[in-house]
Amino acid sequence: MKKFKKSLLVVAVALTAPVLSGCVGSNFTTKKLMEFNIKVVDNRYARGGVNFLLAPVYGFTTLADYFVVNSIEFWTGKNPFDGTPHIFDSKAETYIDINGDLDPSLTEAPIEPISYKQVEESQLRSIDENTVEMEVTFVDGTRSTLVGVKQGSNITFSVDGEVVSTTSIQALESAFVQQS
Repeated sequence: MKKFKKSLLVVAVALTAPVLSGCVGSNFTTKKLMEFNIKVVDNRYARGGVNFLLAPVYGFTTLADYFVVNSIEFWTGKNPFDGTPHIFDSKAETYIDINGDLDPSLTEAPIEPISYKQVEESQLRSIDENTVEMEVTFVDGTRSTLVGVKQGSNITFSVDGEVVSTTSIQALESAFVQQS
């Protein structure tokens, strides 16, 4: 009986975690699966059959949405795949207006959206025996410089003069061997 109660508690916590985390979003991956479902066949009854066959996949896309995609979308304010604004940031005529009474930090997403820029070209060059530099030019014309500096058994990486990471040579070698 004790084991059952413990299992029940674990299930209850797992089921309430998405609700309590405030990670509501557009359910992008599930929506994409539904779009695929509709494109498979033109008959509504056949689509129902495809939907039934895809039921396990819908379970996985829903989990991906609740725990990953919607979380990113909620906390950054933008969908990580298509960049659309989060539905909670939509302008609408509301019944209760409270934003004017709040600190501005409580009216917007707290984390900058994740953005992926397309690289047009990059050039890697060796500055000296301990330093490499990569100049990256993006499709929109902006540029960025990544510098790696070896200091003893560590390497420090900077992007546009700002340190973003330090790691050991051993960790890099280990990661490279695992991916090879």
